[in-house]
Amino acid sequence: MKRQILAGAALAAMALSSLASAHVIPLQETVRQVDDLPLSNVPGKRLISLIVDYPPGAKSVPHRHARSAFIYAYVLSGEIRSAINDETARIYRAGESWFEKPGSHHRVSENASDERPARLLAVFIVDEAEDQLTTPDAH
Repeated sequence: MKRQILAGAALAAMALSSLASAHVIPLQETVRQVDDLPLSNVPGKRLISLIVDYPPGAKSVPHRHARSAFIYAYVLSGEIRSAINDETARIYRAGESWFEKPGSHHRVSENASDERPARLLAVFIVDEAEDQLTTPDAH
């Protein structure tokens, strides 16, 4: 009887282990702030620059940008798939860039490759009082 219980426990552990490995947590980007500077010639505004690193297959959750945020995005390496508002998703390669208007809805932002990392420079011009650059969509 004890042997049967141990065998059953071992089978249950193996089943749970295979279920856990089958449930893969999606990879996400990492964001590092590079600068946050007041714009002396534009009172009430500041410039924030970020480096966004996407491991292979990583993506950002859909989000909205701050209402005051005007954004310049530049692909430093790899390929980024992006879709803003109602635009069709497009792949941007290293050396390519785009602009985002204040309050934009960033529906798609992800590494276009499952094999190579990608890196993006994002430069925000925002109101000095703005404390949240992005707000994830409610699920």
